[in-house]
Amino acid sequence: MQNQMEEERPTGTSNLVFAVNGHRFELSSVDPSMTLLEFLRSHTSFKSVKLSCGEGGCGACIVLLSKYDPLREHIEDFTISSCLTLLCSINGCSITTTEGLGNSKDGFHSIHQRFTGFHASQCGFCTPGMCISLFGALVNAEKTDRPDPFLGFSKLTVIEAEKAIAGNLCRCTGYRPIADACKSFAADVDMEDLGFNSFWKKKESQEVKISRLPFYNRNHEICTFPKFLKREVKSSLPLESKRFSWYKPASIEELQSLLDTIDANNGVQMKIVVGNTGVGYYKELEHYDKYVDLTHIPELSVIRRDQSGIEIGASLTISKVIEALKEEWKGEFLSECKVVFKKIAVHMEKIASEFIRNTGSVGGNLVMAQRKHFPSDIVTILLAAGSLVEILTGTMREKLTLEEFLVGAPFDSKSVLLNVKIPNCESIKNISPERNSKLLFETYRAAPRPLGNALPYLNAAFLAEVSCSKSSAGIMLNRCQLAFGAFGTKHAIRAWKVEEFLAGKLLTIDILYDAIKLVKANVMPEDGTRNPTYRSSLAVGFLFAFLSPLINTICNGSVNRSINTLMFNDGKSKQNYDCLDHVKFPTLLSSARQVIQINKEYHPVGEPVTKSGAALQASGEAVYVDDIPSPRDCLHGAFIYSKKPFARVKGIEFNSKLLPAGLTALISFKDIPNGGENIGAKTIFGPEPLFADEFTRCSGERLALVVADTQKHADVASSIAVVDYDLENLDRPILTVEQAIKRSSLFEVPSFIYPKQIGDVSKGMAEADHKIISAEIKLGSQYYFYMENQTALAVPDEENCMVVYSSTQCPEFAHAVIAECLGVPEHNVRVITRRVGGAFGGKAIKAMPVATACALAAYKLQRPVRMYLNRKTDMIMAGGRHPMKITFSVGFKSSGKITALNLDILINAGIYLDISPVMPHNIMGALKKYDWGALSFDMKVCKTNLLSRSAMRAPGEVQGSYIAEAVIEHVASSLSMDADSVRAINLHTHDSLNSFYDVSAGEPLEYTLPSLWDKLATSSSFIQRTEMIKEFNRCNLWRKRGISRVPAVHEVMLRPTPGKVSILSDGSVVVEVGGIELGQGLWTKVKQMAAFGLGSIKCVGVGDLLDKVRVIESNTLSLIQGGFTSGSTTSESSCEAVRMCCKTLVDRLTPLKERLQAQIGSVKWDMLIRQAYLEAVNLSASSFFVPDLASMRYLNYGAAVSEVEVDLLTGQTTILRSDIIYDCGQSLNPAVDLGQIEGAFVQGIGFFMLEEYTTNSDGLVVEEGTWTYKIPTIDTIPKQFNVEIANSGHHQNRVLSSKASGEPPLLLAASVHCATRAAIRDARQQLYSWGCIDSSHSTFNLEVPANMPVVKELCGLDSVERYLQWKMSSN
Repeated sequence: MQNQMEEERPTGTSNLVFAVNGHRFELSSVDPSMTLLEFLRSHTSFKSVKLSCGEGGCGACIVLLSKYDPLREHIEDFTISSCLTLLCSINGCSITTTEGLGNSKDGFHSIHQRFTGFHASQCGFCTPGMCISLFGALVNAEKTDRPDPFLGFSKLTVIEAEKAIAGNLCRCTGYRPIADACKSFAADVDMEDLGFNSFWKKKESQEVKISRLPFYNRNHEICTFPKFLKREVKSSLPLESKRFSWYKPASIEELQSLLDTIDANNGVQMKIVVGNTGVGYYKELEHYDKYVDLTHIPELSVIRRDQSGIEIGASLTISKVIEALKEEWKGEFLSECKVVFKKIAVHMEKIASEFIRNTGSVGGNLVMAQRKHFPSDIVTILLAAGSLVEILTGTMREKLTLEEFLVGAPFDSKSVLLNVKIPNCESIKNISPERNSKLLFETYRAAPRPLGNALPYLNAAFLAEVSCSKSSAGIMLNRCQLAFGAFGTKHAIRAWKVEEFLAGKLLTIDILYDAIKLVKANVMPEDGTRNPTYRSSLAVGFLFAFLSPLINTICNGSVNRSINTLMFNDGKSKQNYDCLDHVKFPTLLSSARQVIQINKEYHPVGEPVTKSGAALQASGEAVYVDDIPSPRDCLHGAFIYSKKPFARVKGIEFNSKLLPAGLTALISFKDIPNGGENIGAKTIFGPEPLFADEFTRCSGERLALVVADTQKHADVASSIAVVDYDLENLDRPILTVEQAIKRSSLFEVPSFIYPKQIGDVSKGMAEADHKIISAEIKLGSQYYFYMENQTALAVPDEENCMVVYSSTQCPEFAHAVIAECLGVPEHNVRVITRRVGGAFGGKAIKAMPVATACALAAYKLQRPVRMYLNRKTDMIMAGGRHPMKITFSVGFKSSGKITALNLDILINAGIYLDISPVMPHNIMGALKKYDWGALSFDMKVCKTNLLSRSAMRAPGEVQGSYIAEAVIEHVASSLSMDADSVRAINLHTHDSLNSFYDVSAGEPLEYTLPSLWDKLATSSSFIQRTEMIKEFNRCNLWRKRGISRVPAVHEVMLRPTPGKVSILSDGSVVVEVGGIELGQGLWTKVKQMAAFGLGSIKCVGVGDLLDKVRVIESNTLSLIQGGFTSGSTTSESSCEAVRMCCKTLVDRLTPLKERLQAQIGSVKWDMLIRQAYLEAVNLSASSFFVPDLASMRYLNYGAAVSEVEVDLLTGQTTILRSDIIYDCGQSLNPAVDLGQIEGAFVQGIGFFMLEEYTTNSDGLVVEEGTWTYKIPTIDTIPKQFNVEIANSGHHQNRVLSSKASGEPPLLLAASVHCATRAAIRDARQQLYSWGCIDSSHSTFNLEVPANMPVVKELCGLDSVERYLQWKMSSN
């Protein structure tokens, strides 16, 4: 391999040549299966391109690819997913990563600066991909013929800016600040809409704001395609096919010859590729001997238009097809056909993400659907349009209808799809003798995310020709084409029976009802499909939405005029939707408001300083564990895990045919050194083994570690391992809490952490006017989905020592576990953690076995060993949030005042203790937020044969807080009262708060919840909006809105934390703390505290101390007793430890400073430090902050109002608005705390509304990646997102009067769930009025997560049929 700059450029070559950030790379040979991501991360210094999902589903690996066409002198730029793109496919191309935009040495790009200034980076792992997504949008916007924007802005629009990052995932920020950073470049941005940032103050003028934005110079942008590569593209030779096993046929004839040759060589494995995006869904283990790249065959890459329709070459990317279908053409087609083409394009924009559409081909999509039954949207919409395909088999070309193609024998490697043709839709009208007719075309999809990047539950497309009836005033449906897909069958279908039934019919309610019955009979998911009845109901709903507007329409001769007055511009029926629609919402975030009070009393503490290292994260210079260059002779590991919940493990073998080269060792419990222990993790409650011994006790348990020469080879080897299990004479595994109770399989909870009962429940029940007895709630699990997967690097050192780099929240515990496993003294182990790419509790206990396994392998093999878990393995082994079953009985007065609550809670802990014994304490801590009168409970921690559950952001607290809300909702339903009134009457007084929380309640002035509650009602216009929603719901049949106000009380505890501050001879300061930077801004707050603490010396020049402070990585031999970074309080504990150190240093320096001041007057900081060095003053101070027992626990308060809209036909919930008010005390950094509040709230939305983390009958996790596990994206957060940080004044016992912000706001996301419940309640009231359900309609359980199938079921899976029956009976 060569890395040459322009001046070293050789002449034409048949090697693989490309550029990365202007650097030339030339490869004489390469494994054709190598991806661009693998190459960038393992063979270059450009590490900003991150591996997260490996499926093209997260955006962490995005780069900009630029292609040069020498004939047209044209450069094409587009974003791609480097984890899927094969390296050989970029020959002659240029790649730009975020390092290529700017850096700390040459200056950051304005993208990096604005991401930093808008506080849009927290853990930073996703930030480089976000920056490139935005950069790609900026580059392409400049190519448009739009007017030149104002200086400092781009041609980008606000909508394009937001859509640019629609496919990028972020688990930390909640997206709002990222959207603001992107929108700040848009020509049409309203500066008032941009949120809190470090550039300007709120009331400054528009001109001042613009002047303070980091300048974007659109005329001097990055050159995406270097000149030297242009010259090479003109003179280069084709890639030598045999050497690279990469073939690029230039014609159909060459392709035929190539296929014939390969066919003659039996046993040769060949792969046809265009964008290779299919491997993101269908993970391939096969080794291919030859790759055939179709992108250079002109016939497969063109679009032809004629009077018969549009023919699309099969290798054209989806993005190119969208572009072509949206183009304006003169003549050729009638306007109705153009509408069809444009609607197909609009639907295609909801497929995958832009960076996938940019490389994924239409032909590949169709072939995946035909051969592997991929649930394709493209197939469905093209099927409805009556499309045709042309295929090549040998020398024979054959034209088929798309339907014939789909039902044919599975495509093999001898056949090639050449093109697909969308016919001129006028051909439909030509069949009909009816001249005065109109074509209607609509597409539909129901998916967890509105903007795509999610497979649909069902998609549909309908094309119909309608005309005015000659015998009545109604509308005739002359003929139609109805297609349904992705609903759990092998491929999309045409609903022929429904089409035949509707053809020639006058549209009436009776006809529609009969058609819908036919749809239900024809759209039948296959056995084993999830949510089958929901999918069938979607088919009904979509046909109803298409045809119902046409029923009873008065048609006065002109069908065009009649339908145009009826339909929306986009063709969807109004359905009375506009009535009192007080929130007109676009697709994405429309607005946000942040109210923040800045405290300057402790400068620079309390100020919104930008996050430490944010610019480095944006530019890709921030180093994470997997970015550390591999030491010489480094090996890579991958876990083999159990797929049985309880079994003997007799042995592990490998499929020799698929076994990759480079396999070095298989490490298991048998390889533990003498004197070592089989330990992989531990907490104060007990240990967890590193590997299963002769028995595996849960699915997902570690059985062994495969060690190989590359991570790819290790992953392949682990995935093809065959484990020999023996189930004979073993008890059945315990997989549910009910089974655990039946078999008395329980963990003991130490009495000192088990919460105390409150009051006399028997007496409270006796005082009650009403009771609800034994109501049940079930709560599922949640996966962390940190962007950086679990990772570690272990390097053997001299004297039997081991250095381990670990992405962990608790290096101290990992350190002890590694030493115990290896049987060496702890001083022989050093664990280093610089930063973590997201954690949320998942990098605490669950990170320890990863680090320990690497250390064990490195110890045995005496070579460095590293490991980066792939997303599937990470999800299977993560454990996640604790599922639980709750049974409650509650007594209450007619006024809604609750007098007693009794709870039975069964917590599914999994197989090992982990932190599960603290769950009862945490659950009660948040559940006690209301005055229950009396409270009793029996909580059991159940031991099951599932992977042990672990701490996840607000562990137990989020469940406890939700249980409280569920009880309130049940009481309100029982009394037919408004739930908000029941909440208000049961809020604590300070006296009742004291009785429930004891010393944690603090002083009366610290109990701010009642004032927050009232203030939020005013700032959110809660009462007025509640009335408007009632009117909206009265006017709308198929959309209902709900609103809910929810409080949160969250108890936290400060823990002992070490700190160390050292002043170097030049006056710069280095700080070490026990806390780890996870993205929560701990380093930033610590830097501020160090500057504040040392600033009290009051020297000249201490004002810029913040820039002199550097917080360094955690090193367990340098700073001991670091503890856990968890529980929301590590930042403030670390700050207090640093303040103690600074006080010690100031005390040491003060006598010297006073003496110098007496001699020379004013004393500069630098001079003081130089003199201190000369006089041997100790300028390094260590501390260990131990919180006072009386004040180590305290309560956090907040409240939120959320408003949602539910689509009753699909169950889709749109969060229209969320208003949050949260008490941070006196915030140490309001910018950091704001990010924590928004990020926690959005993660809570994921738990309550979207994320399913389930197991199969063997206890193995079902959701294995981004295809099946859906965290919130920018299109699923609140459309209007308002946050106020309340400054509640002085809290003498807190660190500079501050309070925690990391976890408590997550609890407030229950407001979205409760608002959804309110909307469903009104929908069920409507069903009741139609005679569909009985009078108990107001009492129902809304599951968590309340995803689309759950919501739709409660709104009536047969609501359309019932509505039509009601209409028919009332006519």
